[in-house]
Amino acid sequence: MQDQFVNKPGKTGISRLIDATEYSRQGLLATWRNEAAFRQEVTLAIFLIPAALWLGESGMERALLIGATLLVMIVELLNSAVEAVVDRVGPEKHPLSKIAKDTASAAVSLSLLMWLTTWGCILLPRWLG
Repeated sequence: MQDQFVNKPGKTGISRLIDATEYSRQGLLATWRNEAAFRQEVTLAIFLIPAALWLGESGMERALLIGATLLVMIVELLNSAVEAVVDRVGPEKHPLSKIAKDTASAAVSLSLLMWLTTWGCILLPRWLG
């Protein structure tokens, strides 16, 4: 099974990078078109990333605030990918399909909790103290 990945012919170098960039762009656009939650998260990020640059007092704080914000979108992209694959397999209800979708949704919830915790731990002490 592992041998199928050894010496696999394909593009390399710049042409591979160009193709990978295009696939990523298509994935972002498809998720933007099909997932309201992703559109909401991107819209929030448009405001939150500049706010993080302004509110963070150090490079580390800025990186944590921005990273937590981007992580929510990353996990949402993965959640959308899981949903697409499960829906592609078939429309019938199946316990494993439910587990896959619910687990991916839980990952989004945990990333949101991490976002809230990160922003709260960095900003609340300043505002309360």
